[in-house]
Amino acid sequence: MLKNRNAIVTGATSGIGLGIAQALAGHGCNLMIGGIAPAGVPERLCREIADAHGVTVIHSGADLSSPEQTRGLAADAIRAFGHIDILVNDAGLQYVAPLVDYPEEKWDLLRAVMLDAPFHLIKAVLPGMLERKWGRIVNISSVMGVIAAPHKPAYVSAKHGLAGLTKAVALEVAPDGITCNAILPGTVLTDVIKSQLPNQAKVLGCTEEEAMDRVFTQNHPTRRLIDASEIGATVAFLCSEGAKSITGVLLPVDGGYTAR
Repeated sequence: MLKNRNAIVTGATSGIGLGIAQALAGHGCNLMIGGIAPAGVPERLCREIADAHGVTVIHSGADLSSPEQTRGLAADAIRAFGHIDILVNDAGLQYVAPLVDYPEEKWDLLRAVMLDAPFHLIKAVLPGMLERKWGRIVNISSVMGVIAAPHKPAYVSAKHGLAGLTKAVALEVAPDGITCNAILPGTVLTDVIKSQLPNQAKVLGCTEEEAMDRVFTQNHPTRRLIDASEIGATVAFLCSEGAKSITGVLLPVDGGYTAR
């Protein structure tokens, strides 16, 4: 479906981003995967994805809190592939604290990675998309891009901002064969979530299965967490020709979380 397209996926060395990278590679995309990971992990992932799908996969460990490194990631990808057809902004992080205690440096960091970096990357790849009259931009926001939660001011603000950036870009490039959409995942079953279960169970005095329900799945009417492959499949669809009239959309993939 996307054979020989070239894509950048940030935050792709684990979790949602890795699921997205695997889905796009499965449809024939060459990839630059961005993300920080232990030594040897990015190289292994690149090799495994490339071997499984017969595509080219490269890695960037750029620090997306730095505008210079962010622009460098885009420049490296364009230099490697010649042009970029698909950009998926997935990189993210979280910090939880009451607002009165919230460190200003954490506010700056979360905004830089989850809102500023997507702006810089979109700006970098857009000229080539405009020249070719084809492009797909998918921003991974969150249900927290349309609702809020206490003690997460930077995350909620950045994700709301990313939703607004999505709409603004979509309207600007709509006549040029380029779409820009945001996916709003609910809670996705990642290694980070799995690693929290033992401590949550200990704090709550219950089993890990009970902790999963009480902490993570109770807001999902489906009563289950989302698999990263589901987000990957949604991204692949939004990049397809079948989705060429879908743009400026904030698409929940949340098990009914925001339908209440």
